Amino acid sequence: MPAKIPATVVTGFLGAGKTTLIRHMLQNAEGKKIALIINEFGDLGVDGDILKGCGEETCTEDDIVELSNGCICCTVADDFIPTMEMLLSRDDKPDHIVIETSGLALPQPLVRAFNWPGISTKVTVDGVVTVVDGRAVHDGQFAHNVAAVDAQRAQDENLDHETPLSELFEDQVACADMIVVNKADLLSEDEAGALTTRLKTESRDGVQVVKASMGALPVDVLLGQGIGAETDLASRHEVHHRHHHDDDDDHHHDHAHEHGHDEFESFIVARGEITDANAFAEQVADTIRANNILRLKGFVAVTGKPMRLTLQAVGPRVDTYFDQPFGDAPRETRLVVIGEAGLDQAAISAALQA
Repeated sequence: MPAKIPATVVTGFLGAGKTTLIRHMLQNAEGKKIALIINEFGDLGVDGDILKGCGEETCTEDDIVELSNGCICCTVADDFIPTMEMLLSRDDKPDHIVIETSGLALPQPLVRAFNWPGISTKVTVDGVVTVVDGRAVHDGQFAHNVAAVDAQRAQDENLDHETPLSELFEDQVACADMIVVNKADLLSEDEAGALTTRLKTESRDGVQVVKASMGALPVDVLLGQGIGAETDLASRHEVHHRHHHDDDDDHHHDHAHEHGHDEFESFIVARGEITDANAFAEQVADTIRANNILRLKGFVAVTGKPMRLTLQAVGPRVDTYFDQPFGDAPRETRLVVIGEAGLDQAAISAALQA
């Protein structure tokens, strides 16, 4: 059976930076063919126009679908399911599907929809990414422009939930696998640290909280989480079972690509063969926990095994499988470590080489 296509759900209030994050992802897609479902509504279609202008071969106009009939969680059956079926029936299937929700959408009903017959066997929720406006949340406002959020709510005739912003924010955090504290450049180091710590305590165990400016996150941090969120709805309990709405103007920052990944770093750790694959996976998990590593991936040489061991870790969750013979390639272990800037490279290398 072919592997399921991974889908990432990007949620967050109007102005948090969802569109900027996605545009940066498309401009740095590293050859991945990404299909995009944008939950626009109203007459403007602003996001679609911005993103269609990205001009990337990895994301053509055919790969961008706008859902403009209102909040995606209120129109799952009418809008979202047929759109997914259309994408999944194409001959040139995407490598990854990214769904930008309306900011007023509750993420849980959308994740639940991935269990629908005809969808569940073909696609899986790679992860739910909640983007927050760091400055606004630090100041207790949730959104930079609350009036704009209320105007958006008034425009949506299909909206069937009147959730207060504070409760909707809790739902978006409760469902997240990764929380992106965007606009971190508008916060002091102490403010950003305090907010990050607070969001970690308010979210489920294992949820990664990362800081970003202009939505500039490395693609291999954002995509490839491998969570399977649709199989884990019980832990993403809806704080509130009503319904509500929002969308992302992002102040039209067209210079997102000028910002690098200064907040992130990656480096390679090499070592010789290992003798025990399970023990090494534990060693990797312990190193990740001790050093706040976001991603770790690479190939491992195991003594006596002709096949190389592929290792991928998202947070402390480590997956391994033997993929192909080394052949003429050198039998060595090479791991790429990715995390926020300031990793103790010497300590991490020593721990992985021990």
